[in-house]
Amino acid sequence: MAFAAAGSAFAGGLLTNTNQNAAFVRNFAQEGKIDITSIYANPAGGAFLEKGWHLSLNSQTAFQQRNIETTFPLFQYNTDNPSLTHRFEGKATAPIIPSFTVSYNRDKWSLSAHFAISGGGGKCEFDKGIGSFEAAYAGVLCQMAPALLPPGLLFQGYTLNSFMKGKSYHFGLQIGGTYKFTDKVAGFVGVRGLYATSNYNGAVNPSVTTNMGKLPLNNFGIELNCDQTGFGAAIILGVDWKINNKWNVSAKYESPTRLNLKNKSEIIVVEDLVKEKAAGILSQFEDGKKVREDVPALLALGVQYSPIEKVRIGASYHQFFDKVSTKFLNKEDLIDHNTHEFILGAEWDICKFLTVSGSWETTRYGMKDEFMNDLSFNLSNNMVGAGFRIKATKKFSIDLGYMCTFYEKRQVTTQTVAGPKTDLYSRKNHTFGIGLNLDL
Repeated sequence: MAFAAAGSAFAGGLLTNTNQNAAFVRNFAQEGKIDITSIYANPAGGAFLEKGWHLSLNSQTAFQQRNIETTFPLFQYNTDNPSLTHRFEGKATAPIIPSFTVSYNRDKWSLSAHFAISGGGGKCEFDKGIGSFEAAYAGVLCQMAPALLPPGLLFQGYTLNSFMKGKSYHFGLQIGGTYKFTDKVAGFVGVRGLYATSNYNGAVNPSVTTNMGKLPLNNFGIELNCDQTGFGAAIILGVDWKINNKWNVSAKYESPTRLNLKNKSEIIVVEDLVKEKAAGILSQFEDGKKVREDVPALLALGVQYSPIEKVRIGASYHQFFDKVSTKFLNKEDLIDHNTHEFILGAEWDICKFLTVSGSWETTRYGMKDEFMNDLSFNLSNNMVGAGFRIKATKKFSIDLGYMCTFYEKRQVTTQTVAGPKTDLYSRKNHTFGIGLNLDL
């Protein structure tokens, strides 16, 4: 039930989620830390945990909007909304986004496992459809409908009853081991298995508005229901150098994950001209087709500095190798540069039982305009997070955090036979996290 309810509010690259737990929500700079909650970000650092078992259970709650304002000349013929600009709002609420981490340490080695939603776009619903579908339909209806009407009926416009739902989850299970080569240097080797599942469900039912009222056009409808599944794996290598009590540095590399998503689809399109107009949009959903959507390789670097015993300052850098990550229709060729992330964070133990933290992250994507579409889009952003850790006992602590993402709007204009179509993309995101950490 928790997995079915899991949703989206992800930080990271195009197909990679880096906010794996509540500790990240309150402090994004995880790469330089040594903690059970940092096993994903700095797996080699787990070698320096105390002997015994360490466990972290987490959940996040996310609220997200993905909005598109589409301007198109033929929208003026939509008699329900004759303005040239239509707003399409996608909303998602995820009450539970689960994850867990476990580690067992003994002498110079340790074993760990981590489970989370490590990628995918989450879940979103556009209850009024999407702009690319309406623009295609507006062209078909304005071109064909007047000739199809019985004598005496005059074409005055069109209306659409449409919706689009999408969800995409990459469930990742990471297992591996660390070894302390010296008292200050440790290495990690591991693997992450990735199970990807997606579903896209939508429909468009058009009507023609005439001088005698609305006339449904049943043959012009589209119904889509597509399930996609695939499995892949990545090798993970990490190293941590605990220089002294003030400085710690780490590096992690994840290999690319090859993902072939196989479609199981039902697509109903009766009218040939509608099929022609929608072919480009629907091609990735054809039944039996394999859609290549590799998860890019990742290089993550981190450092943590403690100027005084109770204060820790961290910085991290991520590079996602999107340009060499194979995608459907070779969409990697529509990327100018890899995704880069820069992170700063700080923690302060204000007393024996309470730690407060805050952090900032900026994500810079490199997609060209041609990469963007209303089924899936990413926007460069800045993110802030804050929260605290309650140390209830020596072996039990609670992480509480909140983060908010400020996305940059992006406008993309496409030339069509009917004139320019302009899409203005924007997003909003709020996430809350809670984590329970236990040492045994």
